[in-house]
Amino acid sequence: MARTLLRSKAEALARANPKFDAIDSAIAREGFKIVFLLRLSPVFPFTILNVLLGVTKVTPGAYVLANLLGMLPGTFMYVYLGSLGEAAAGGSSPGQIALKVLGFAATVAVTVYVTRIAKKALTDIQPQANPA
Repeated sequence: MARTLLRSKAEALARANPKFDAIDSAIAREGFKIVFLLRLSPVFPFTILNVLLGVTKVTPGAYVLANLLGMLPGTFMYVYLGSLGEAAAGGSSPGQIALKVLGFAATVAVTVYVTRIAKKALTDIQPQANPA
């Protein structure tokens, strides 16, 4: 809906706002990378990001593939968290629960690390998208 109903308004906004035009051009050029990095970061709400990316020039193929890959780390973390609850409720031995908790802590640490890398990469991209 954003691409079909709001794209003409977004193009008018881009013509009136050089900063938006620069960001839109950067997303058109580096769409997969930017969408992938945005999806790695839990800071950006998915619904709002979907609408905002829908009015940009990112290609549908890059958008879909970057979404699929960028959401995997968070999905794995939530699934692992669910398995911890199952293990705790299912009478696993204390050693098994300890190993699962340790594995979950490692998963969270990796997710936080990847999020920091994504934020830094997005910050590095921003000056290129806004030459002014």
